[in-house]
Amino acid sequence: MTNPPTGRLEGNDLILTRTFRAGIDDVWASVTESSRTARWFGQWTGEAGPGRTIKVQMAYEETNPWMEARIDVCEPPHRLALSTVDEAGAWHMELLLTEAGGVTELRFVHHLTSTEGVGEVGPGWEYYLDNLVAARAGEPLPDFNDYYPSMKAYFESLRES
Repeated sequence: MTNPPTGRLEGNDLILTRTFRAGIDDVWASVTESSRTARWFGQWTGEAGPGRTIKVQMAYEETNPWMEARIDVCEPPHRLALSTVDEAGAWHMELLLTEAGGVTELRFVHHLTSTEGVGEVGPGWEYYLDNLVAARAGEPLPDFNDYYPSMKAYFESLRES
């Protein structure tokens, strides 16, 4: 069983948050170091830095495809902005981290061009962020089938609010 969906829409931005009882540098490492992203999303290769393009393997997708991701902004340990282009279109995402009292909040923002496909996109990001939570805790990763299609209606309802 999975947690209830947490995503919300602000305009065309899909926003999801997760909190960790950990320092910001440790959470930053979980979302930027290839050996750690491999545990919940996929490994990446290349020379990282603003304006550079890396290759990311989506380890939890069918056929484990590789995609290119451009690093638009990298401001350790607070902000990482990425852009990808594939057959699904252009995707622009940001990871924003803040820390207070030993708790770090990760705010994930997917800047959508339209909210039309949010019923498919939202459950996927819930799944990946829950993967991150589980990987950091050393727990088994969730099953995507617990996210989609069961969360689709929730995310589609956000378009009407």
